[in-house]
Amino acid sequence: MKKCELLAPAGNFEKFEIALDYGADAIYMGGKKFGLRTMAGNLDNDELKSAIARAHAKGVRVYITVNIFGRDSDFEELEEYIIYLQEINVDAVIVADPGILSFVRQKAPNLEVHLSTQANTMNSYTANMWHDMGVKRIVLARELSLNEIATIKKKTPDSLELEVFVHGSMCMAYSGRCAISNYLTSRDANRGHCAQPCRWEYTIQEGKRDGELFTVQEDETGMYFFNSKDLNMMSHLKPLLETGVDGLKIEGRMKSELYIATITSAYKKEINSFYDNPTNYEVQQSSKDQLYKATYRPYTTGFYFGNPEEEGQNVDKSKYIRQWDYIGKVLEVKEDCIIFKEYNPFKKDETYEILHPDGSFEPVTILSIVDDKGKALDEVKSPKQVVSAKLSSTSYKNSIIRKKLY
Repeated sequence: MKKCELLAPAGNFEKFEIALDYGADAIYMGGKKFGLRTMAGNLDNDELKSAIARAHAKGVRVYITVNIFGRDSDFEELEEYIIYLQEINVDAVIVADPGILSFVRQKAPNLEVHLSTQANTMNSYTANMWHDMGVKRIVLARELSLNEIATIKKKTPDSLELEVFVHGSMCMAYSGRCAISNYLTSRDANRGHCAQPCRWEYTIQEGKRDGELFTVQEDETGMYFFNSKDLNMMSHLKPLLETGVDGLKIEGRMKSELYIATITSAYKKEINSFYDNPTNYEVQQSSKDQLYKATYRPYTTGFYFGNPEEEGQNVDKSKYIRQWDYIGKVLEVKEDCIIFKEYNPFKKDETYEILHPDGSFEPVTILSIVDDKGKALDEVKSPKQVVSAKLSSTSYKNSIIRKKLY
């Protein structure tokens, strides 16, 4: 059985490093242009080149998003960018626009092309058509069930790879092709500028009562009827992997390093366990529990088992649930201390939890803290301050320290 690839997101170079260390088989990310997550930070050309070299040294593939719906003016700069991506040995580009697909095939014929979920591929006939046009992998529409995915896999050639989402934020629009942001804010979601109006609170107005607004009250916070739950397929990994898909994708290029480390390591552990013993595999409760240690909205299985309305697809508030806080990341280990970058306040003598790149985790106590001038500290409050600290347990570069809030 061919092993399914786990894809992790990276919104900037630091997040790329986390994805690389915490078990991703492939990392998908964007450059400064032509992708659908312009607010993620993304990587400039030099960072892309460096990231690809580092990933390839560890046997990890890199896919670059070029998934906007293009206009004629985009193609003037696109040619230079596509040729550059081919030169630095990008493993594939992810596209959604048929014109961009054709353009890539002409200008960079050696560049592998993957098709974005935004192309709404729902059946084997469409999948085979895209394959005939030069697509190597298709990220299937999120609206498909497990049975439909298995059917498409059986009716497409082995030379065409199929990828599906396994975890992360969902969109209220069909396969992410939303026009609400453009309509309300003139920020085009299909060109990378989504304002996420699906997460806003709304009121209604009766047609003949001009100016009289009514609150649709679900609870004291109001009603968020466009606002979708987050996908979580950890409990159903076995039937998902048994469909024969080639890639499982974690959403989250705009999510934190804590999210990327926690979610990637949990899924990687379980995917490895499945292939070690496919017949008797059962997901571990500890891996399910890990998915609640990063920010999340209430979870759903989406469309994998039919109509999600049966379990309730919408969620009644837009804020993430946060049971754990991201304290910081180990930058370097020196003898008996670490160099540590802080993201949220922490104190000496308090006990936290440390997550290692191999996915293991354990309690850890901060024994001492020293700032960059050698001054001993009892507490660190400044965002992204770099300090030295001694811990009660072994640490490794890029280990993540987190704190349980409740």
